[in-house]
Amino acid sequence: MSPFKGQTGLKRILNASGYSLDGLRAAFTGEAAFRQLVLLNVILIPLTFFLDVSRVEQALLIAVCLLALIVELLNSAVEAAIDRISLELHPLSKNAKDMGSAAQFVALSMIALVWAVILI
Repeated sequence: MSPFKGQTGLKRILNASGYSLDGLRAAFTGEAAFRQLVLLNVILIPLTFFLDVSRVEQALLIAVCLLALIVELLNSAVEAAIDRISLELHPLSKNAKDMGSAAQFVALSMIALVWAVILI
């Protein structure tokens, strides 16, 4: 067991919630791409309530939007970890950052594809 895992029960859940909010705050204040995705979600998610789609379709439209936020959080975490290790240019660091960027590209493409399939 990790020495950093000292809490159990409700205290652990409260601590984890605080860490999650800290992560969201850090992403929002430090990552322009995350703020742009939040804005996109602020526009697209409420829009789903005005579209003539089934509940399942609405859930899919919302899910792909939220998935892009999740991918951006993970991409930002990878970039931060790589930068923490070293700012030196290295092919493996470049690969890690490029793969995170590619994951976000796929997530954004999925938003476009799912929205197009459902609405067209």
